[in-house]
Amino acid sequence: MEKHEDFFQMVFQVARLIPKGRVTSYGAIAKYLGTARSSRMVGWAMNAAHSQKKPVPAHRVVNRNGELTGKHHFATPFLMAELLEKEGIIVVNDKIRNFDKHYWEPLKELEL
Repeated sequence: MEKHEDFFQMVFQVARLIPKGRVTSYGAIAKYLGTARSSRMVGWAMNAAHSQKKPVPAHRVVNRNGELTGKHHFATPFLMAELLEKEGIIVVNDKIRNFDKHYWEPLKELEL
């Protein structure tokens, strides 16, 4: 397995732990994994999440401002928002309302 594939698998493991109705950021996952400067790689992993046999809730990973920057990697441009709204998160103009209320911080929520 290549190095980036190992990293992607670690990203997927963290993303699978995000509770329903909560979201985190690419950067928060990168920091949790000890690679604070690799938030873009976390984004690439989320773009590849659909290829995993075990589902990865990629819709729960957004940018640091709560914006749905990865929405164009879903089957439709609206699917990411629809999945979040099914979990009780309000999305307005591709941005999560009350982002702080829904934010899940892996460094605080998970033990290293």
